[in-house]
Amino acid sequence: MASSSAIQHGIPATLQELEPSSPLFKQGASLRVTGKLQTYNAETAVAIIADGGTSLKIHTQYLRGISFRIGSVYQFIGELLIQSDNDVILQARVGRNVDGIDLNLYYQSLQFLRKFETEFMNSRAT
Repeated sequence: MASSSAIQHGIPATLQELEPSSPLFKQGASLRVTGKLQTYNAETAVAIIADGGTSLKIHTQYLRGISFRIGSVYQFIGELLIQSDNDVILQARVGRNVDGIDLNLYYQSLQFLRKFETEFMNSRAT
């Protein structure tokens, strides 16, 4: 029997999708996000990544063996924490450097994946 507290996979999301009107914008949602590291504070273990004019705070205190370099591209999997003032933070449980990734191709593949999932679910419903 599956436990309701089992760790969920990280749903791929763009930073632009993390807005209140998005279905991904839920307290505790398990997400996978990618962006360029803008700042990192080792004292607070808070990183800020950005992509397409949107930024996101990442709590990195549970990550080990990862070195942060400003300007490098990182991917994080974790849970979304929405503060009362709509301050959004991802509590990362996994992080990795993905320098060299073609972000345009990555986001295009996300669009194809979502289209496939929608078509697959619609075909099963009939």
